[in-house]
Amino acid sequence: MRAAVLHETGQDKLEVHDDIEAVGFGPGKVRIRVRATGLCHSDLSAMSGVLPQPAPFVPGHEGAGEVVEVGEGVTGLTAGDRVVVCWLPACGACPSCRRGQSELCLAGFMNAGTPNFRRSVGDVFGFAGTGTFAEEVVVDAGCAVPIPDDVPYDIAALIGCGVTTGLGAALNTADVTAGSSVAVIGCGGVGISAIQGARLQGAAEIVAVDPVRTRREAALRFGATRAVAPGELADAKQQLTGGEGFDYVFEVVGRSTTARTAYETTRRGGTLVVVGAGAMDDFLQLNMFELFFDEKRILPSLYGGGDVVRSYERTIALWRAGRVDLDGLITHRVPLADINEALDQMRTGTALRTCVEI
Repeated sequence: MRAAVLHETGQDKLEVHDDIEAVGFGPGKVRIRVRATGLCHSDLSAMSGVLPQPAPFVPGHEGAGEVVEVGEGVTGLTAGDRVVVCWLPACGACPSCRRGQSELCLAGFMNAGTPNFRRSVGDVFGFAGTGTFAEEVVVDAGCAVPIPDDVPYDIAALIGCGVTTGLGAALNTADVTAGSSVAVIGCGGVGISAIQGARLQGAAEIVAVDPVRTRREAALRFGATRAVAPGELADAKQQLTGGEGFDYVFEVVGRSTTARTAYETTRRGGTLVVVGAGAMDDFLQLNMFELFFDEKRILPSLYGGGDVVRSYERTIALWRAGRVDLDGLITHRVPLADINEALDQMRTGTALRTCVEI
């Protein structure tokens, strides 16, 4: 089958090969024919080495498709089922799951060091244990979440990561209150989803912050009340909050510099939500006095900060009701052969979300 492979960490181009085999099928596993996958900034971070990932590997973790084959012991799934790929499945039995924090379950990482694919020249890993830039993937049964027949594959793929992460940050982690003021720093697909979540919660002011003009314009269409470049954020803070700061600030970039800006933009007693996935050697500096004196809540949000499967179901219900716009998030569609074009679009910020049709 075909798959896009990064051979060495740090390379900026993928090579599409047609001699890839998805391996590991057996008891407790399912084989999925991938139909669509979104390009998430986390894929770029893994390619550059910001996020740890052994190479060579097939990027992609935001995918949807249909079940081809189920292994022994798998229940609730049959061949032909439409599914979204969940890169962080919950085991249901670990301490995090028992506490109701299934998004912190580490079961999905247990096989991170096991190759997902094979070529004649050697083994190939899958990013986040999946690797959806491929025609087929073999994953644990818990990674295949059934979806209704009326949900298109491209929409389902977005729900698999970016939309769930952004909406959940606003709905689950922050639980934005009606009438509040919100700023979202970083307005790609995840940031736009956070904006939609804040709008759903009834935020009165939602300021979108991004250096790319087209993203700022898009943010206004999705519910932001104002869109500014980073250099204009201080003025917006002064004009809208009297200099006090916003009730909620979402950092959706994954860098200490923007996280520090987000902290300074949050009012005393307000909430900073860290959504962006950053590097392990990038440290956010805060002094002990400001932590104590300002009483700002700092809330990291992993994968939307809630039960992932329930979040999928909620997103589908909101999409059906016309309360969230998922179709508009997909600004580019490309075949797998043009994956490097999609990577360039993501790097330049010209795409909110690119759907790779496989």
